[in-house]
Amino acid sequence: MTNRGLSHLDPLGGARMVDISPKEPTHRRALARCRVTMLPETTAKVANNAITKGDVLATARVAGIQAAKRTADLVPMCHPLLVGSVHVDFTIGDDFVEVEAKVETVDRTGVEMEAMTACAVAALTVYDMCKTIDRTMSVGDLKLWEKSGGSSGAWKRTGDASD
Repeated sequence: MTNRGLSHLDPLGGARMVDISPKEPTHRRALARCRVTMLPETTAKVANNAITKGDVLATARVAGIQAAKRTADLVPMCHPLLVGSVHVDFTIGDDFVEVEAKVETVDRTGVEMEAMTACAVAALTVYDMCKTIDRTMSVGDLKLWEKSGGSSGAWKRTGDASD
């Protein structure tokens, strides 16, 4: 089996981590979003901090921050990074909580996976804290919205039908 230009395969076709050691560290940033859809009554309880398990958004924020720092432990080909900052924010709609995670570093590889992992784990924490009152919830629409830094430069999602 040959490499065929796939960066995460060795010449024999085995999985490998890409060597980033020759790269120079640069400032890198990524922004991801996802959504927890729920009943309007559940959204109201989250907004009013009336969920019996505790402060849903504060707990989800900490979970997202922790997840960003542990991404390399969860996603096999991710490099361990020195995460410089993680911001997890929420927007509450009529029947959803949107999660937004922004991660920054100065390192040799990007933080897209850290931002997406932070988003996903924060959303799962919202689900976990609300599941006893709303079994209809769903977590979805996880997307990278922006990234900057590195050799590929800046990128921003545009024209998305589900904006």
